Amino acid sequence: MTADTATRLEGDFDYIVVGAGSAGCVMANRLSANSNSRVLLLEAGGKDNWIWFHIPVGYLYAMGNPRADWLFQTEKEPGLNGRALNYPRGKVIGGCSAINGMISMRGQAQDYDHWRQLGLTGWGWDDVAPIFKRLDGHFLGDTEHHGGSGEWRVEQMRVKWDVLDAVTKAATEMGVPTTQDFNTGDNEGVGYFHVNQKRGLRMSVATAFLKPVLSRPNLRLETGVLVERIVFEGKRAVGVQFRQNGKLVEARARGEVVLSAGAIGSPQILQLSGVGAPDWLTALGLPTLHERPGVGRNLQDHLQQRAIFKVTGVKTLNGTYHSLIGRALMGMEYALFRSGPLTMAPSQLGIFTKSSPDHERANIEFHVQPLSLDKFGEPLHRFPAITVSACNLRPTSRGTVRLRSGDPAAKPVIAPNYLSTPEDRRVAADAIRVTRRLMKQPAMQAYRPEEYLPGASVGDDEASLAKAAGDIGTTIFHPVGTAKMGLPSDPMTVVDNRLRVIGLERLRVVDASVMPTITSGNTNTPTIMIADKAAQMMIEEGR
Repeated sequence: MTADTATRLEGDFDYIVVGAGSAGCVMANRLSANSNSRVLLLEAGGKDNWIWFHIPVGYLYAMGNPRADWLFQTEKEPGLNGRALNYPRGKVIGGCSAINGMISMRGQAQDYDHWRQLGLTGWGWDDVAPIFKRLDGHFLGDTEHHGGSGEWRVEQMRVKWDVLDAVTKAATEMGVPTTQDFNTGDNEGVGYFHVNQKRGLRMSVATAFLKPVLSRPNLRLETGVLVERIVFEGKRAVGVQFRQNGKLVEARARGEVVLSAGAIGSPQILQLSGVGAPDWLTALGLPTLHERPGVGRNLQDHLQQRAIFKVTGVKTLNGTYHSLIGRALMGMEYALFRSGPLTMAPSQLGIFTKSSPDHERANIEFHVQPLSLDKFGEPLHRFPAITVSACNLRPTSRGTVRLRSGDPAAKPVIAPNYLSTPEDRRVAADAIRVTRRLMKQPAMQAYRPEEYLPGASVGDDEASLAKAAGDIGTTIFHPVGTAKMGLPSDPMTVVDNRLRVIGLERLRVVDASVMPTITSGNTNTPTIMIADKAAQMMIEEGR
């Protein structure tokens, strides 16, 4: 349809924010704090009025459920020996923070200093650390590294497992130091993750930032909205067109349009609007409004090698899960005390270390779980086991996100290009070696760990381990980089250091897609920081 067939949404808005996920909820909160600024927030999903959005273990039911998940898949990946992966993305207010692992992680100081070294003024560790601290509502209170009064609640785990304590000891026997806090700028060490929860309930960005301010008369939320394109007058963004309840609607912005649809959604919308690589657009019969070949390129993600070890003589969740009495007790513990397995994040124990001495700082992250299963959405195994997943924190492989067709409802072509570089294959092989060494430490021997995946038959040579990594590798759900921030001199740059789309007016991208390189850890909290910083920049500019 053309613009003249669209119904005009009543009202004038200063800002239109597309996507009520981890970035969009923060943007809506901060921009609407000025009562003179009218903000329209558009979300493709619905309200978070389902119990499994709030009970922490609900991610098991949300991923793969069309009520909560876009149900994307990758293409068949050569580096994964021809396998395609499910690629969960949140489709609800709160976005991925409503279905993710709840792990509070900033990354390493050097990640942000590297951004600054790329020429991105204002994005070094010294610039962003105060923002992280300001956002914190941390159980440690006001300290050197944390704040106690911010909206983004951080708490300790509310469950402990003897087998994870043993893994902790095994890591120290291997030379990894213990840590009580992964978020000081140096996350090397072993310890329990801190989580975004509040008294045993998930803390999503919708809970933290959006719902407390929805009563503001200058903030309007529309759900069930599929944005089809940005409306331009020349090179200036003046609004968006979206489909809601089968009708085409146009909303106008006096100030700016902000894309916060995520590392998959934002490049889709840009491409649908004619902003991207001309050859990609022409192949689909779409006109090019503005040539920006970096849109949809530079996709980075954390690939984990999900190793599983059978154990004996110690409790794991596998046994409790398959026991009717065990399930009843879990439910009772949660109902009475808001503690126990129903409060569990997907991973409880973290280990940040080096895959080999060649690295100057921790380059792999372990997520250790007192459970095992073939894949999310399937039942836990009937034998006692733990999962010891290692991911490469700074992969060198780069993938793409591009339109499958000109139909805005069509799912995109997602090709992460995992393990496509010799460096990534080497780190993956080394990570499996480190995993095996961890399980051979004295602290684990009482539980007789037996390698189930990739399997004891897999040799220790480079070729065997690289193939095994392709067989057991899976996403850890951290796509970033598809509308990267950079200098205008770089033809692959999409936004400048103030997150403005280069060559266009009044259009910004504010979400994980702007990261030039992926952070060394879970990516949700860095995305929230990016949004808070972007909103402050926009407010300072007085638009």
